[in-house]
Parts: sequence; C-alpha cells; structure tokens
Amino acid sequence: MAFDEGKSSKYRAGMRRRIEELRGKTEDSLSFAIDHMMQDRVDTYFKVEEGLEEIDRTLGLIEEELELICDLSGASRLDSRLEFVEDRFEEFDSEIRQRPRRRRRRINFADFFKAAGGGGASASRGDIANPFDAFAALGLEDGSSMAAVTRAFRQRAKALHPDARDGDRSSEPELRRIIEAYQYLKEHLQTMQADVRSSPHFNGQASE
Repeated sequence: MAFDEGKSSKYRAGMRRRIEELRGKTEDSLSFAIDHMMQDRVDTYFKVEEGLEEIDRTLGLIEEELELICDLSGASRLDSRLEFVEDRFEEFDSEIRQRPRRRRRRINFADFFKAAGGGGASASRGDIANPFDAFAALGLEDGSSMAAVTRAFRQRAKALHPDARDGDRSSEPELRRIIEAYQYLKEHLQTMQADVRSSPHFNGQASE
C-alpha cells in the first residue's frame, strides 16, 4: 500500500529523529567506554567499540534506504530494522556502563599506570605540558577538533595496549604519553569552549 504525502513526510521525520538520537547516544557511550573501560576491561572495550561502530554504519544504510521508501510494507520493514539496531545499542550500552564489582571508584589512566609501573609522581605526571605537545603526541595538527583527538587516541590506544599485544608491555611508555595527551586535550578544549561561551562578546555569531 502506497503512502500518501502527509504520512510519508511524518514517517521520515520520525525515523530521522530516531536515527539522530541513536547516533548521539552511540557517541556518548563510546566516549564513556574510553574513559571507564580501557584500563581494566580492554577486551570488552574492543568488542563494544566494534559493535557501536557497526551500529553507526547501519544507521547510515538505514538513512539511505529511508529516502527510497514509498509504501507501507517497506516502511514497516525499515522500522523493524531500526528497532533491532536500537535494541543492540541497549545491549552494548548496558555492558559499557556496568561497573566492575571489584572497584567502587573510577580509576583514571594516570593512577592505573602508576600502579602498574610502580613509578612515582613523575611517572604519572608525564611530560605533556602544553596543547602543542599533546596534539603532537597524537599525531595531530595544532587546533584539531575533539572528535579528531578522540579518533586518534582510540586508534593508537588499541594498537599499543598490552592486552591487545599478547601481554607485551614494551609500548607502555608511549601509551602513557598518548593517554596523558588525550586527557590534557579533553580538559583544554572543554575549557576553551567554556571561555568562548562566557565571553561578553559571544552571541552565537563570529565577532567582526
């Protein structure tokens, strides 16, 4: 049965809203996973990362198919597909946000590697002293976006983490450095954004 124009428009608007909402949730869950899983649940992190990336790819395909829907049967099929993806996301998100029972407080990356390496204050503090050093540590140009920082960190951390290298810990110094760079830039970019928004000249448009 073919859609009339009004129903078709309403259906597409609702589907697009669900897709964008799920994209936002997926990005938030991935960010949460980086901050909470990398240090002590790395195997699970890699699995949920792959799952969330597959969800994002599938959302893109659903978005493309959405433009071709012209009847009730196709709309129902695509709706069921999106519902399945939403259910998969809930499974991954539940796994991501489940805190390990043996720990009742968040352990940050610096504390983790300090404990693992037995180093003192200098070992946990590292040598990232400015944004330029932090961007360079991640192989990025100065001024790169937070999205680029996160992508670079994920790629490098996945390659360098001992649990992803059959227990080889030789790359831990480099891993400590990129973790410190990521944390530095996350705080730095958030602070910059807050400063811009609090500026008396900020009104949502570029200053002349």
